[in-house]
Amino acid sequence: LQLVQYGGGLAQSGGSLTLSCLASGFYLEYSTIGWFRQAPGREREGVACIGINDDSTKYADSVNGRFTISRDNAKNTVYLQMNALKPEDTGVYYCAAIPSPPSRTFLTFSPDGWNYWGQGTQVTVSL
Repeated sequence: LQLVQYGGGLAQSGGSLTLSCLASGFYLEYSTIGWFRQAPGREREGVACIGINDDSTKYADSVNGRFTISRDNAKNTVYLQMNALKPEDTGVYYCAAIPSPPSRTFLTFSPDGWNYWGQGTQVTVSL
């Protein structure tokens, strides 16, 4: 049971990147999925979250309107589309999953209580 991340890398300010998170051993369709990031010297913070209901989503104020979380159940993959990137978006990004959450609309940015974490992927945004 694991999450494997793809994507990330280097982008210029104003550019776009897409992160992917593929699950094996369980279904993301029945999970709450979150994307977190951690910049050097800072705590891990939640940036986007999606519940079992696809219309149940939550975004950090700093990324709202620029980032979009989505899920492809057929591919058992969750995506984070990042547009209008800013240098302050730089950090290591992690996906995380809570299989069988308390409700179909359960969302959280607490870094505690997640059952699985991806390996992390670096995103660097230059001026």
